[in-house]
Amino acid sequence: EVQLVESGGGLVQPGGSLTLSCVYSGSTFSEKSMSWVRQAPGKELEWVSTIDRRGIPTYYANSVKGRATISRDSAKNTLYLQLNNLKTEDTAMYYCGNGCSGILPVNCDNRGQGTQVTVSS
Repeated sequence: EVQLVESGGGLVQPGGSLTLSCVYSGSTFSEKSMSWVRQAPGKELEWVSTIDRRGIPTYYANSVKGRATISRDSAKNTLYLQLNNLKTEDTAMYYCGNGCSGILPVNCDNRGQGTQVTVSS
């Protein structure tokens, strides 16, 4: 059974940065494309970014393009998302997952419990 555990969220001021991490338990991490999705209060799940199993290519939603970097470390079974120049509209619960759709409605085959990112002054 695949388990995903996110960490790294927190409270940050507008313009700040965070790096989210996601540890994937299981032996199939290197075989899967991985994604980050997020859900703001009262809104539906939104796709944020995807990285191919080989590390390239990477894809980003327009809302984070130029401010986000997705990466992975197969030796550590870990997925990352670096977010820079954070905006209040980035406030959401962030989830990592595999088999995530990039169009609405967003769904993932597997998804973690999430890590909260709050952007506020």
